Amino acid sequence: MDFYKIFLSAHKGFGYLELVLITLFVIALLTTMFGYSGKVNKFLKKTTLFTMIFFHVQFLVGVCLLFIFSPGFKAALDSGTLMKDAYSRQTFVEHPFSMLIAAVLMTVINKKVKSNDTISLGIVIMGLIAVGLFAFAFPWTRVFGA
Repeated sequence: MDFYKIFLSAHKGFGYLELVLITLFVIALLTTMFGYSGKVNKFLKKTTLFTMIFFHVQFLVGVCLLFIFSPGFKAALDSGTLMKDAYSRQTFVEHPFSMLIAAVLMTVINKKVKSNDTISLGIVIMGLIAVGLFAFAFPWTRVFGA
């Protein structure tokens, strides 16, 4: 049984689900900000919660994939090309750290949305930064082709 392929498939599958959740989160965030005078509704609370949960699951699967099962990471680390090669740097450094920061921001956003009755501009900005980091680090060409 090849655990690398299992974890890679799980990481890809959760990635597609995360795209849907991110889209719902942005829609909920912007409609709450502009449509409901900033009052937090159940849709925003649920999309924020599920987006945060799947960010964390996705990150944990990715960390296992990177540090335990990835032959490419070990080869790039051993050969000293981890930061020299653009592909290796994007895959093994920029992607995980951007996703980590996005997951932390989503956790903060979830806490703020749960504890406040209204949404502030700071929460919206943090949400857009988290989505921007996710969009930056998402491997679009590998997932959808060139």
